[in-house]
Amino acid sequence: MARKPTARTGQNSWRWSRTAETRRVMLRAAREVFVERGFAEAGVAEVVERAGSSVGSLYHHFGGKSELFLAMWEDHQDEHESSAAAAVATARAAGEDDPLELFVHGARAFLRDCWERRHLIRLFMDGDAPPGFELMRRTRGRDWIRKNAVLLGAGTGPQDRVIVTVLTTVIGEAGREVAACETAEEAGAVVDTAIHLIRRLGPPDTTGEHAG
Repeated sequence: MARKPTARTGQNSWRWSRTAETRRVMLRAAREVFVERGFAEAGVAEVVERAGSSVGSLYHHFGGKSELFLAMWEDHQDEHESSAAAAVATARAAGEDDPLELFVHGARAFLRDCWERRHLIRLFMDGDAPPGFELMRRTRGRDWIRKNAVLLGAGTGPQDRVIVTVLTTVIGEAGREVAACETAEEAGAVVDTAIHLIRRLGPPDTTGEHAG
């Protein structure tokens, strides 16, 4: 028998919703301030002022400026990966079942997203970050490689690992190049070049269609 909602469960749901909204507003304000100032020069006071919140609330939700930066990066990565996953799902729903082509759909969405998020990516590229950031980035990178291996249906042998690592590296480096572009046209050319490389470097299918 399903338990009926109570005043307490309704109150908890409201509190969770309010907490999620507070975090979202603070992360949005943090993006603006960090992009404008860089991590070292950004101030907690300016973040909470733009968020319409308080220093105490920021420390309650994140723990401090460093933790806020890391949470902002994690949020950025989650959204970035979600756009790629959505593109793969759309292609699969349309009937695409070739692993490399599904990978290409995800890669193209990821790289286009790099242009839309170029200011944040430039921030993360410039080395102005709190302690622990590089470790988080490396850990996330290894997880990304594992997910790409699953998407490509790669085996566990050394050749398979190399191919997946190289393809993932192509996307990551191309993303940084896209973010560094001055115009959308230039960024589009970088995306097209990266996709061309991915198709040439990707594992051939049984007919050899993707080789060469």
